Amino acid sequence: MKDGRKRADITIGATVRVVQKQDQRTGKLTEGVVAKLLTNSAQHPHGIKVMLTSKIVGRVKEIID
Repeated sequence: MKDGRKRADITIGATVRVVQKQDQRTGKLTEGVVAKLLTNSAQHPHGIKVMLTSKIVGRVKEIID
């Protein structure tokens, strides 16, 4: 399982686990399918920001194969 720090590893339609802004302290992960990539840079130390099909926005912590 890959972490979500490299934009190239994340594709639209991939199943991922993200941490939402309000869950950063607890580290609670939300699972969903990527609808949109929101981070433009090639990598990000805290994870690439995405929008899930459920409209939830968060930073990718795990990519589920």
